[in-house]
Amino acid sequence: MSPWLTVVGIGEDGFKGLGRNARHALLHATRIIGGQRQLDLLPVCIRGERQVWPSPFSLEPVLARRGEPVCVLASGDPMFYGVGASLARQVPAEELLILPAPSSVSLAAARLGWPLQDVVTLSVVARPLAAINAHLASGVRLLVLSNDGRSPGLIASLLAQSGFGQSRLSVFEHLGGPDERRVEGMADEWQHACVADLNLLAIDCVASGATPRLSRLAGLPDSAFKHDGQLTKRDVRAMTLARLAPMPGELLWDVGAGSGSIGIEWMRAHPSCRALAIEADEGRQGLIEHNRDALGVPGLQLVRGKAPEALSGLEAPDAIFIGGGVTRNGVLDTCWQHLRPGGRLVANAVTLQSEMTLMNWRAQHGGELTRIHVAQAQPLGELDTWRQALPITLLEVVKPL
Repeated sequence: MSPWLTVVGIGEDGFKGLGRNARHALLHATRIIGGQRQLDLLPVCIRGERQVWPSPFSLEPVLARRGEPVCVLASGDPMFYGVGASLARQVPAEELLILPAPSSVSLAAARLGWPLQDVVTLSVVARPLAAINAHLASGVRLLVLSNDGRSPGLIASLLAQSGFGQSRLSVFEHLGGPDERRVEGMADEWQHACVADLNLLAIDCVASGATPRLSRLAGLPDSAFKHDGQLTKRDVRAMTLARLAPMPGELLWDVGAGSGSIGIEWMRAHPSCRALAIEADEGRQGLIEHNRDALGVPGLQLVRGKAPEALSGLEAPDAIFIGGGVTRNGVLDTCWQHLRPGGRLVANAVTLQSEMTLMNWRAQHGGELTRIHVAQAQPLGELDTWRQALPITLLEVVKPL
């Protein structure tokens, strides 16, 4: 079957900037669907019926015309955070033709002289700004698709608050068109409260000397989290995450999440990792919400409730961490029941009772037990000695396929 649907990427230079195939598709389409801004770029010689996307947004106007010669207009590259990606999930590849124009990030990288393969690209279009926090480190270069004209100012404030006030910002308005403009400045000196709604922000990240180094690898310093003492400490957290082994696209249940440290570091391991933090205590729920935004994973989902009751109806996970409540009746068995085949279950125990629970459960289901002892050098009078933290018993089990 030949394609009936053509997605045309159009830049700020409009119809004259399109290639021959894109022009041909638009000239022969019976219906052209897009945003008002893109439709306004078309000349009068385009005779197809023009239709603006509905609000709230829906692909139904396109899908309802299956078999007709339909064109969809998109900004730049339709497969880069664009409608092309959404349509590709609904329309078979043999029925779909995508004709991209240069994306805004390609144009911005060309203006800046930044090799695109060395740049991190993000979108805050209808997404939380806090996601930027996960990518902040000196020397990192970010290209951010703005939600609107206020986005650069809000991001500048976020950078200043996060210790990256010396970062250099460049805002590109209307890239590739006759109204293209570039606005520059430092994050902590940014004075442009609002720019054109159609803009892209480039950030050359520079941290102040006092800004903590927050690696994407497991084992963030305990000081990176707000907590009430209910926190899986740094060394134990690193060992626990090594056994949970986060992989792209996988889902973790962080059961008895405390301050959310395990789920947060799981999500920082890869942008597509997901996590549910199950926590019943209201105070700790607030800490989880603060920590997930401060550490750049606002997508971490908080489940307000106590296991095992709160686990009912949740999406089956690829891995489960139980940091508290292993002695509660049904927690281990319910988690094991919901875990996907091949998934990993890791549980930590501190008390004798919780340790005995893990040992008895292992006798039925197998797995490995590890005893973790961590000691830190601390003053003893004028000298120093080792202060032993409470030992941790760690159970790791892989569910059979």
